[in-house]
Amino acid sequence: MVIMNETLGTFYQLNSKNPIFEMSEVSVGQHFYWNFGDYQVHGQVLLTTWVVLGLIILLSLLGNRDLKKIPTGLQNLTEYITEFIRDLAKTQIGEEEYLAWVPFLGTIFLFIFVSNWSGALLPWRLIELPHGELAAPTNDINTTVALALLTSIAYFYAGLRKKGLGYFKRYIEPAAFLLPINVLEDFTKPLSLSFRLFGNILADELVVGVLIALVPLVVPIPLMLLGLFTSAIQALVFATLAGAYIGEALEGH
Repeated sequence: MVIMNETLGTFYQLNSKNPIFEMSEVSVGQHFYWNFGDYQVHGQVLLTTWVVLGLIILLSLLGNRDLKKIPTGLQNLTEYITEFIRDLAKTQIGEEEYLAWVPFLGTIFLFIFVSNWSGALLPWRLIELPHGELAAPTNDINTTVALALLTSIAYFYAGLRKKGLGYFKRYIEPAAFLLPINVLEDFTKPLSLSFRLFGNILADELVVGVLIALVPLVVPIPLMLLGLFTSAIQALVFATLAGAYIGEALEGH
């Protein structure tokens, strides 16, 4: 019961001067805080994020340091990932404009994929901190909201770059009375992206953590394997929706 209370405990630190800070301070679990001036950040998220980025950079360097015409080993893996992301971008954005968005979608997909799998494979909680606990970066709502906001900025940028201020005509199409609904849709997109990813990863880690505490040997293994599968699916869903939103912003009316 104590473990559950520590894991599910919700901490609210309210800043009455700025409602945006109030929202960003809603957090789940125990956290290792770092102070930067008057601001507090979740230190464990930065630590695990650096590990994830380090793994991605290391894989990229090892897979592309000695390129061959017939790929083998890690080069074969990196080329397969590149082709997969390129095909995803082409499907969602279209053949004419997809190429410029492959780096963005690839970065989003790889970061979420490696983050999710790190939470499923690495025993973060065995590393003791002065207070708080380590977990996958996507196990923190602030990370998933940041990824969703980056996606929103990307599809607004795509639309404005191609159509200029005419991009906003989409809010009154096909009829002007749909303006509130179309505006609301742009607010719900990042919310659905962030909470879908956060909720699935948090639920998976909580279920596995509780079962390991109760039945430490056999029962958690199938759930951990299922967690690896769902973690990969969540990365694919996020990248696919991001590509779909960008493609929607670029399409003509």
